[in-house]
Amino acid sequence: MVDSLLHFFLFASAVLMALIVCIKSTKYRNKNKKRFKLPPGRKGWPFVGETFPYLKPHHATTMGDFMENHISRFGKIYRSNLFGEPTIVSADAGLNRYILQNEGKLFECSYPKSIGGILGKWSMLVLVGDMHRQMRMISLNFMSHAKLRSHLLRDVELHTLSVLDSWSVRRTFSAQEEAKKFTFNLMAKHIMSMGPGEVETEQLKREYITFMKGVVSAPINLPWTAYWKALRSRSSILRVIERKMEERIKVMNCEGIYGDGDEDDLLYWVLKRSNLSTEQILDLILSLLFAGHETSSVAIALSIYFLGGCPEAVRQLRVEHLEIASNKKQKGDVGLNWDDYKQMEFTHCVINETLRLGNVVRFIHRKALRDIQYKGYDIPCGWKVLPVFTAVHLDESIYKDPQQFNPWRWQKNSSSAAAMSGNFVPFGGGPRLCAGSELAKLEMAVFVHHLVLKYDWELAEPDHPFAFPFVDFPKGLPIRVHVIT
Repeated sequence: MVDSLLHFFLFASAVLMALIVCIKSTKYRNKNKKRFKLPPGRKGWPFVGETFPYLKPHHATTMGDFMENHISRFGKIYRSNLFGEPTIVSADAGLNRYILQNEGKLFECSYPKSIGGILGKWSMLVLVGDMHRQMRMISLNFMSHAKLRSHLLRDVELHTLSVLDSWSVRRTFSAQEEAKKFTFNLMAKHIMSMGPGEVETEQLKREYITFMKGVVSAPINLPWTAYWKALRSRSSILRVIERKMEERIKVMNCEGIYGDGDEDDLLYWVLKRSNLSTEQILDLILSLLFAGHETSSVAIALSIYFLGGCPEAVRQLRVEHLEIASNKKQKGDVGLNWDDYKQMEFTHCVINETLRLGNVVRFIHRKALRDIQYKGYDIPCGWKVLPVFTAVHLDESIYKDPQQFNPWRWQKNSSSAAAMSGNFVPFGGGPRLCAGSELAKLEMAVFVHHLVLKYDWELAEPDHPFAFPFVDFPKGLPIRVHVIT
């Protein structure tokens, strides 16, 4: 599967890269006429630069051969030609922090146009400036701490139990697909009040699977390519969202725009409380489904994978969660509450280590808004800049034995905890810090709580997380579970 995906990606991307670089080659040559002191590096092949080897699939718990070789040869800051543009690649923790902290001042979000083409021009991933801030504030309001406590925690637990209870009669299945089912159903419920198992929800889920394959494929809009199919699925998904919008508007018209109707789902809140256009709302809902579903499900699958290879961590988790469950039973409480969540200290160590070693978001796209100097090097205005989080999270000068799954490194009494935390950016940082970061950690914690209390598990066959560069399990992470009696 890995080879076939790679061959398809290389073939399809060659066409795209050639077109892009032909258009931008003049600009690239003009930039290089200036007397910049650029970091060391190389341009790679004509037209395509070094894009192919940079994106070559590799084990997700490594940086990949390309990054390792270039860091060894050129250092943690080097130049290349990637995605059809001259690029500064950063594996330097300090530069990465500098880029995140100066978002909108010295650097700006700069994803390939194909991403905006499929997620929409109003997607939070590609927006910049005031419009991004407005969209982000809407998302933060919906996923605030108050909402997490009052609504989301309860539903996260209900959706977790719904998925885990179904495992007792199956025993062997794809953990990755189960994690996706969990996160998709949760997001569909809270964004558009769509219930799990409903015909419309299942149809939307199928369309979303096709859509996701296109988002991470080469953007070749030819019949029957993954990108072409994804654009068709995008249209189908938007039709569902638009139907839900029409339903909400009818309700609002009945109760009056300032009535006290139910605002438990995001779509209703946006229609009632914002001045966004229909197109903006559609792209916002689409991008939140994408972000909230895909990244959280991968993180949960990674936690199942890492814990499956670390029995001692499972034992310590089980002690922690048995104590929480026992205390609740003595009090006669039903369901987890916020205090229970805050008591999951070792669980949060496991979450941090899963995100550090698994690196769901491996790098981000930025560009320099003006000529910048850093550590004696120039970053020319207009150049693409890629802060690579993976390289920092696997830096042995920051994390001891960085490729080992060691959640104990995050315990409060760890001597290196402060240095690690300061260089730990699984959700990005600065003004573009992921709006759903707290929800993602809550989902992982609640899922792990019930998982270790209900089951032991093991891999049904060998599988490993790969970076394509999106993180995926080629076999779907097949596991075999045993009910704890």
